[in-house]
Amino acid sequence: MKTYGEWNGKIGKTLAESEPDFEVAPHPGEDAPNVVVVLLDDLGFSQFGCYGSDIATPNVDALAAAGLRYTNFHVTPLCSPTRAALLTGRNHHTVGMRAVSNFNTGFPHMTGHISNHAATVAEVLHDEGYATFAIGKWHLAPMEQCSAAGPFDQWPLQRGFDRFYGFLDGETDQFSPSLTYDNHHIEPPATADEGYHVSEDLIDRAIEFVHDTKSVRPDKPFFLYVAFGATHAPHQAPEQYLQKYRGKYDEGWDVVRQRWFERQIELGVTTPDTQLAPRNPGVDAWDDLPENQQLLACRLQEAFAAFLDHTDAQIGRLVDDLRDMGELDNTIVMILGDNGASQEGGPFGVLHEMKFFNGILETPDEAVKHLDEIGGPHSHTNYPWGWAQVGNTPFKWYKQNTHEGGVHVPLVVHWPEGIDDPGGLRRQFHHVNDVAATVYDVIGIEAPAKRRGLEQIPVSGVSMKYSLAEADAPTAKQIQYFEMAGHRGLWHDGWKAVTRHTQGVPFDEDQWELYHVAVDPSECNDLAEEMPDKLQELIDRWWQEAEEQGVLPLDERMLELFGARFRENSPHPPDMKYVYKPPVSMLPMQAGAPMGGRSWRLTGRVDGVADGVLFATGTENSGIAFFVKDGHLVLDYNAFDDHSITRSSAAIPADAAELSAEFIRVSGRKGIVRLLADGEAVGAGEIPWVMGTISSVGASVARDMGSPVSREYSGDFPYGARLRELEVQLLSRPDAEAMEAEMRAELSRQ
Repeated sequence: MKTYGEWNGKIGKTLAESEPDFEVAPHPGEDAPNVVVVLLDDLGFSQFGCYGSDIATPNVDALAAAGLRYTNFHVTPLCSPTRAALLTGRNHHTVGMRAVSNFNTGFPHMTGHISNHAATVAEVLHDEGYATFAIGKWHLAPMEQCSAAGPFDQWPLQRGFDRFYGFLDGETDQFSPSLTYDNHHIEPPATADEGYHVSEDLIDRAIEFVHDTKSVRPDKPFFLYVAFGATHAPHQAPEQYLQKYRGKYDEGWDVVRQRWFERQIELGVTTPDTQLAPRNPGVDAWDDLPENQQLLACRLQEAFAAFLDHTDAQIGRLVDDLRDMGELDNTIVMILGDNGASQEGGPFGVLHEMKFFNGILETPDEAVKHLDEIGGPHSHTNYPWGWAQVGNTPFKWYKQNTHEGGVHVPLVVHWPEGIDDPGGLRRQFHHVNDVAATVYDVIGIEAPAKRRGLEQIPVSGVSMKYSLAEADAPTAKQIQYFEMAGHRGLWHDGWKAVTRHTQGVPFDEDQWELYHVAVDPSECNDLAEEMPDKLQELIDRWWQEAEEQGVLPLDERMLELFGARFRENSPHPPDMKYVYKPPVSMLPMQAGAPMGGRSWRLTGRVDGVADGVLFATGTENSGIAFFVKDGHLVLDYNAFDDHSITRSSAAIPADAAELSAEFIRVSGRKGIVRLLADGEAVGAGEIPWVMGTISSVGASVARDMGSPVSREYSGDFPYGARLRELEVQLLSRPDAEAMEAEMRAELSRQ
């Protein structure tokens, strides 16, 4: 008979005349190390204790004391691009991730996913015999493909990971997250009232996955990728952590930034001749701020510190478990951030990001009435620019920018069997695309030139393995470009050219700056006028790199691209009618009906009227809930805890077959609601203020998954009879103001 595949035995008429050939499973060798990569979100260079802060991060600090701290390590200015470079060893434009995975512009540098011609570390190590696990934030698949309908091609399990537990979007609520387990969506195993926090849950699952493998195959090494939601907004932590930081930052950001800077010099992560960059534009002197603005800013920074402290404790749990299992000594642990501290809280910081993106500029005088909510389940906060720049000490600018504040982050490497210089510092310039190359070099493998029939893009990263043993070795990295929405930069041999782009300004009119970052790492002394030839040399080299690495065409669009829905092959139908048939998993924001800022109609077709939720979107902080309570039909329009409740004037007939809510946006930001049973009006109400964007948490059908949108019920309040289908008909497109709100919220979430 004909055989298929690689079988080299012999088949005769009888067993005696035949020779078997057994397939040998790949194995990297009994000495192959485990690899653990821990990625934190929106973490500035100075925010670990071992990099200068006064935030308690004893577990990361302990890993640094027994391992190495890299002080000249760089990433891209945004999360999805950094993740793409980290997991492939290639530059982010090259593999199709110019910006966040929510976009597909029709050009090779922005497809919304990692190119299949760029195998991930998980795919390569899986082929070598490793067990591979992804935990936490993914954000490397087109978000419109992240519903239960798929397609699943770019989900973690299809990109080389054996197991996945986390969330697919760019952000989630820490107390009521949107969770995915392997290839299916699930509900959180507990609630905030029961002590739940997603960071703890993520580490529980990480430990479980490792134990599952090592219990059965102790010989098999593993690759564990842990990408926390922390410290991306919303900054949320358990109450005991919040209380720990009460009053800690009352001195203000000027005093704290100076103290962190001095400690960086003491620790050696910043050289004594480094200058502390001046305050960024828009950051006022602390002593000039009104009292309420100071009170709000302090509490927001306290929430961030508590969040990072709590995250460090979870890293400690994972490390302790690896030690107890006897695996820690031969495990390479890398801990890093994905970009600099976030500027998305604005000048004051925000109590609820969705308010900010709806154009509600809640003043500090108003916000201080809710100080005790900050950091808890009933908040969605981000800190102000002043504290973000403290997080990026000693640099200027922030996440999204190609100046050092956006791209210079901490990297801690711990590997007892491979590092002979515990507590050492490494000053070589390196970039996030070097991580994969380092892993391959340490294990002794090469990325394949071809995988599953697809030619592979060459790895552009440079291994850092040499630096593990050679503190003073010259950097092996010669050049690295940066680009994000027109912000550009190029590092070459200790020099950096950089420009901060303003949307709408021709790229040729951008003002380039020149820094000798080998001696001026905080980019304080612009040499552009003194050395125009050197600047032009680097600008010319930037264009050369841009051509070679797939950066072109330059594209400054960001916000505009979030509105590009209702495309062909999209889950959004051209007639804007969505029909959901329970049971339905929670619908991610970019796959569900976008109801913000427009008119719509909800229709539930039921076999019997009973109490319970027909449709809900959002959380307790903001959302819309359509339900039956005590026989009455109800719509609760929760605009940031201001509940506009429309209730039917009488109980609904028990034999009603269609229950509807019609929302019509009228002049300004107002709306009107009509409730109908079998087409007959049974109630009406007014909405004084219409949300342009509603929440970072998606919709659920026949129940309210997550924290309850309405105070009229508790728990998920499932519909008590059969809901055959729930139809959402969008009746209009949102106006420009609502579109702007939705796009800004989407960008911040990513």
